[in-house]
Amino acid sequence: MSKAGIETAFTRLAGIRYPIVAAPMFLVSTPRLVAAVSEAGGLGAMPAHNFRPVESLEAALAEVCRLTSAPFAVNIIVNRANPYREEHIRACLKAGVPVLITSLGNPGSLIKDAHGSGTKVLCDVVDLSYALRVQDLGADGVVAVGAGAGGHAGLTTPQVLVPYLKERLSVPVLAAGGIATGRGLLAALSLGADAAYIGTRFIASSEAEVSDAYKQAILKSGPGDIIYTARITGTHGNFIRTPELEREGTEVSRIERFLYRNRWTKKWSRGLKLLSANKKLERSARGTGSRPWKDLWSAGQGVGLVHEIKPAADIIAEIIGEYEAARAALPPGG
Repeated sequence: MSKAGIETAFTRLAGIRYPIVAAPMFLVSTPRLVAAVSEAGGLGAMPAHNFRPVESLEAALAEVCRLTSAPFAVNIIVNRANPYREEHIRACLKAGVPVLITSLGNPGSLIKDAHGSGTKVLCDVVDLSYALRVQDLGADGVVAVGAGAGGHAGLTTPQVLVPYLKERLSVPVLAAGGIATGRGLLAALSLGADAAYIGTRFIASSEAEVSDAYKQAILKSGPGDIIYTARITGTHGNFIRTPELEREGTEVSRIERFLYRNRWTKKWSRGLKLLSANKKLERSARGTGSRPWKDLWSAGQGVGLVHEIKPAADIIAEIIGEYEAARAALPPGG
């Protein structure tokens, strides 16, 4: 594996060695995983929403900083339906988090405050109109969340979304959706991406503090086992097809469809849906609660490419090794 790294506009922006971001995953990304990825040369990331109330986030940030001095990132849901938004932003900026990643809302005020503290900001996007909007607001880069990504995802394949955004934006573009190997990293960079945003592969890591059943489901599932539905959180996302998911249902109810017709009722009904879903997903990932939700798990289509649980540092090394081998194996002149 190259010790020199792979330089792109994003690695220069974030101060990292390899263009790999371990995507911030609800209940999966903990300080140990974040620090392990960052120590290995990538950018570890975790959702602020994993830590409630704010004192828990402050403790988690301190733990990451104790484990590594390398850059890392925190994801914040900026939608007003997130009751912890302002507290989480203040805690991250006070701790000097190098990179913030925003999801589901208007990031304007966060970008302004972050830049005042020297923090870089990436924004999740699924289409060009929102990407242009956050770029105009001052975002330092965008995460192109394409079809096949775990959790909340868009419908456009990364093979189209990444070059489409690259033609029209002046900030770095990160590719998300189905990337789990070095070949995927090579493909993403060849499309013009400045980094790969990899989530599902790191669920099957030693540092991911989720149930063994969840990890085994990652190893045993294929792309056809991933279901794209808005039933769980109110926003479309990808989940592993399991008996619990089948019992929960994958279609939005009539009442929800009615509420989604109005902008205001849609906003607040989705917020309440997300809060309820978070509780269910937490019981599922941990395997706890009076009624354990043992098999309600988020994952992307990259599950079919994950075959082994190993330490995060080994996953990074494997991806870079595969990348170098795949690049060397390209046809002459390729």
